[in-house]
Amino acid sequence: MVRPKRCRFIKRKPNVTYFKPAGIRLTELEEVVLTMDEFEAFRLKDEKGINQIEAAKKMKISQPTFNRLLNSARNKIAKAISNGHAIKIEGGTYKVKK
Repeated sequence: MVRPKRCRFIKRKPNVTYFKPAGIRLTELEEVVLTMDEFEAFRLKDEKGINQIEAAKKMKISQPTFNRLLNSARNKIAKAISNGHAIKIEGGTYKVKK
């Protein structure tokens, strides 16, 4: 039996949830889906510059889980940019902090 995923906490949903290369119609693009928890890990580490231990505490997850989310987010973003794919931010197991 698979263990259920624990809920991850994010500060807020992003204002923009879709990015695409300019000059290409959306119907012609492949999408890469970045989950909300992957986006939050990426935002905390790469935008805010918070170390992984503190960022993991903010999301109420373990540091290894945070590291997996961050690596997954970076991999998806790199794939999208290098291959000209759209990035859609949605889904994941998360709650917005109040």
